[in-house]
Amino acid sequence: MDETRLTFKEMCAKFDVTPRTLRYYEYIELISPQREGRARHYGAREIARMTLILRGRRFGFQLEEIRQWLMIYEEEGTEAQMQAWLEMADRQLKQLAEERRQLEEAMTELKALRDQTADSLGHSA
Repeated sequence: MDETRLTFKEMCAKFDVTPRTLRYYEYIELISPQREGRARHYGAREIARMTLILRGRRFGFQLEEIRQWLMIYEEEGTEAQMQAWLEMADRQLKQLAEERRQLEEAMTELKALRDQTADSLGHSA
């Protein structure tokens, strides 16, 4: 059996997360390491789940959304999980587009105000 197994410390290092974060992900049941006494070991399943969790966080998904999405695979299989992913991705893309629109609007307004202030002080833009 040549399965990859990481210790708690190795898992933190591999994914550049704090011990507190990793323990929290365990607490909310996003990942479930094998336990041998006080030691925790993370196999291929937990490593794959951690990769998906961090990718989901980078895209702006809430941890509860990610947890529910991971549960779909366990309960309904790959096709149902992929369908749920499409719906989540579409919803998040709309949200990110709206956030970008608001950010661009704020930047335009801030630049105009900055330039107006610079002009009143006799500075160039």
